[in-house]
Amino acid sequence: MFDSIYTSTVTSSQFFLMALASLITGLLYSWIISFRVRSTKRFFIVTSLIPFVVGAVITFVNGNIGAGVAIGGAFGLIRFRSAQGSSEEIAAILIAMASGIAFGMGYLAYGVIILLALAVVFFAFSLLPIFEHKGAAQEKLLRVTIPEALEYHDVFDDIFDHYLSEHSSVGVKTTGMGSMFRLSFKIRMKDPTEEKAFIDELRTRNGNLEIAITPYSDVQNQL
Repeated sequence: MFDSIYTSTVTSSQFFLMALASLITGLLYSWIISFRVRSTKRFFIVTSLIPFVVGAVITFVNGNIGAGVAIGGAFGLIRFRSAQGSSEEIAAILIAMASGIAFGMGYLAYGVIILLALAVVFFAFSLLPIFEHKGAAQEKLLRVTIPEALEYHDVFDDIFDHYLSEHSSVGVKTTGMGSMFRLSFKIRMKDPTEEKAFIDELRTRNGNLEIAITPYSDVQNQL
């Protein structure tokens, strides 16, 4: 059961058996992690196909070092042409790739175990109340756009002192062809119900330009 189905020469029936096992298990894997990973439909389609794709590549390389180096270079190009994902998405892809290597070497039972067992472990760990910081849920990222002529060093200090219990600058960026600045702050509201009043006062100070407040944890996941 745990032996490789491949012999010295891979037959068509062996390859299609590998394809069937990897595609079915990959689909089950994507369905399980979809309950905990927040992503797009395309991500889950790709995740379900990765075990078969990696398995097929390993099968075709089959000990050929030159082909293996070429495939590694191709994967490298794909990586640097892809948008960076969250930590959960990266973990899901690595699990799918690990199972694909097992499938590609003919160890179907190990491939199934890697995918389904780690999907269940991933799901279970995400439900456990560990490594959760209650204060992190209250942290927000504030982005404020101001005109170029406005001195941004302490322009909002009085408003921050009134509405915020904590605030720190996390970056400054020029925008609008250099005609405006976009300031970013990590903030924590004294009273979350006063968020609208807080934004209204910022608008009067920045000339009614763009203001955005988002959960800080969402931004960290994209780093």
